[in-house]
Amino acid sequence: MNEHTPATLELDDIQRGVLSPRPTPYAATYILFRIDDRAQGRELMRRLSSVVTSAADSVSPLGDTWVSVALTYQGLKALGVPQASLDTFAWEFRQGMAARAAALGDADDSDPARWEPPLGTPDAHVLLVALAPDSARLQTAVDSARPAYEALPGVTAIWRQNCHALPTETEPFGYRDGISHPAIQGSGIAGSNPLEQPLKAGEFVLGYPDELGGTQTPQPDVLGRNGTYVAFRKLHQRVALFRRYLKDNATGPQDEELLAAKIMGRWRSGAPLALCPLHDDPDLGADAARRNAFLYQQNDPAGFTTPGGCHIRRANPRDAAVAGVPRLHRMIRRGTVYGPPLPDGVLDDDGADRGLMFAFIGAHLGRQFEFVQTEWLNDGVFFGAGPARDPLTGSADGSGDFTIPRRPVRRRLYGLPRFVVTRGGEYGFMPSLTALRWLGDLTDRA
Repeated sequence: MNEHTPATLELDDIQRGVLSPRPTPYAATYILFRIDDRAQGRELMRRLSSVVTSAADSVSPLGDTWVSVALTYQGLKALGVPQASLDTFAWEFRQGMAARAAALGDADDSDPARWEPPLGTPDAHVLLVALAPDSARLQTAVDSARPAYEALPGVTAIWRQNCHALPTETEPFGYRDGISHPAIQGSGIAGSNPLEQPLKAGEFVLGYPDELGGTQTPQPDVLGRNGTYVAFRKLHQRVALFRRYLKDNATGPQDEELLAAKIMGRWRSGAPLALCPLHDDPDLGADAARRNAFLYQQNDPAGFTTPGGCHIRRANPRDAAVAGVPRLHRMIRRGTVYGPPLPDGVLDDDGADRGLMFAFIGAHLGRQFEFVQTEWLNDGVFFGAGPARDPLTGSADGSGDFTIPRRPVRRRLYGLPRFVVTRGGEYGFMPSLTALRWLGDLTDRA
């Protein structure tokens, strides 16, 4: 294949949940299983291979509804995948997310010892995700998957998290979510930024050339090809604490909204500071064709409009001059809200659990999810800000600060608390439909 010819993705073999942006609005559920009987675990894989939706099925009979499945390293072991094959998977995946806590900044309240059980334990084997535009169609999707597991006593559902879109179609802090997603060669799905060149398919799907020209595929090929890795995170959001911090550090309501925009890089409507630096523009925020069409290097290299340390610029520096090549660290990010909204204006915690179930999808756990988490979100060296962390999602300890470039005098926020707490997570492998059948057909060799 010529290096300039995009790879032809085998969409009918790739799980739809890998490539398709979520519908808006949406309802979703995450169900975690433990495999106690190897033969029945394999039967689960056979059954799921006929339930999981492929990326070629872009128009489902149920609308934007699909079922996805991922397995942990422990789950692959429980199915009896040979060790020689397991050893070809990414080493971060083999370790598991809980073992990577120190590198990821999961300490103190986010320490795995405080995670919601059984998240992060060896009992987490298979994660089933169903997603639909509304609860009725979600129930239909779950019902279609139920026969795959309910009659298998050797497969036990051990955890479930229901998710939904808030009435405002925002995440719990109040920002419009799900705005930015990359263009992927051969996917047939347009990226959200028309100024960004599509990325090589191998950045997101195993078995295809990536941006460096390499091809990563766990072995055997039938198991690895057309699969990908996913980092699942349950992230509890301290909404009342965030609101109070804004109020305590602002001169008034308008300044609160400006601070919120500077911390995120977007106004709450989704309108980016890069395109409307002085005031919010809800019409722009609602316009999917315009709200992500911007870069940084030419118009805002120093971050006077969009601070270098704000959340969206850290997570995706676009064309900005930073340490690290942004195209090598792009991921697909999917967030689904859980828990009730905190009523407007409330500044005291009501004790409810609310936040996001996040899925970070990519073919390179190390240089995508872990690099962004450790080098860009939990450090500021990459753009010259020393140890400063992401003001919104960084692993803050109350001593950090956030600088807002401004003339003639910069503005600085001090004493940033941890607004987001990790309640659990795991690294998963999302196999192809062919691989699901292969896993179902495994046999124990003498």
